[in-house]
Amino acid sequence: MNPNSEEIVKRIRISLHSWKKDIEEKRMFGGTCFLFKGKMCVGETKERLMVRVPRERIEELLSNPFVGPMDFTGKPMKEFIFVTTQGFDAEEKLQQWAEMGIAHAKTKLK
Repeated sequence: MNPNSEEIVKRIRISLHSWKKDIEEKRMFGGTCFLFKGKMCVGETKERLMVRVPRERIEELLSNPFVGPMDFTGKPMKEFIFVTTQGFDAEEKLQQWAEMGIAHAKTKLK
């Protein structure tokens, strides 16, 4: 993992501290993912955030210049986005993405 990726992962850990007991860290998608009660919520790969988001917000979120579809295979994955470093250059922004991922993960729990 390059130094920038390591720093981003450390920042994500801090942003998820409130949910620490329910968070699992796992290597996935070529990076480090964080799962809330077994559901992927946020992660880092190639110095980008991966965030799981509500389907009904995808279009709105993709209008952000720092957000793009998460498309490892050339086909966008449903309910996932990439966020470039400019989209989480402040801790408040990273916190918002992390909280969005947690909120979405909670909707997937039975």
